[in-house]
Amino acid sequence: MARVPYLDEKDLKDADKDILKRPINLHRGLAHSVDGARAFGGIGAWIRYGAKLDPKLRELVILQVGWLARSPYEWSHHVKIGKDFGLTDADIEAVKLESAGKTTDLPPLYRAGLKGAREMANAGAMSAETYALIAADLDHERMVELVMVIAFYCGVVRLLASLGIDVEANYQSHLDAHPLPE
Repeated sequence: MARVPYLDEKDLKDADKDILKRPINLHRGLAHSVDGARAFGGIGAWIRYGAKLDPKLRELVILQVGWLARSPYEWSHHVKIGKDFGLTDADIEAVKLESAGKTTDLPPLYRAGLKGAREMANAGAMSAETYALIAADLDHERMVELVMVIAFYCGVVRLLASLGIDVEANYQSHLDAHPLPE
């Protein structure tokens, strides 16, 4: 249950209604801090639409962070978004298997990216070995983007949990199709 009320456009000044152009519960909760919501939305939009990082790799590492944090909101939203960017059900299931230490058929770069995300989520930093493994395939720009994505979503899952943001009914089917462990 959310710890802040969800705001709607009617609750905002006309100049601020744009922060709810995507009226998901996360944005509706963040709308209590209009400037914060704008800053948050800006980096989120850059990650999704401006970064050069492979979108499948991006979505896999976001899912990895959501899985490790047991974040129903993050997981359900990025199961859907990941599919929008080309992930399959098998790719999503691979995140679960890789998290359990099992080898999957994901390409080596994706597997290494998942490992890096696990290291950052669990230990606070990607190991030098994993970084070097990924950097063999990515240039410096994409490495920085990868680390930024993982770090941002490590923060997002904590924000979601601390504010108690609820999964919307229209995302519940994605959580049902790919449930988090109990």
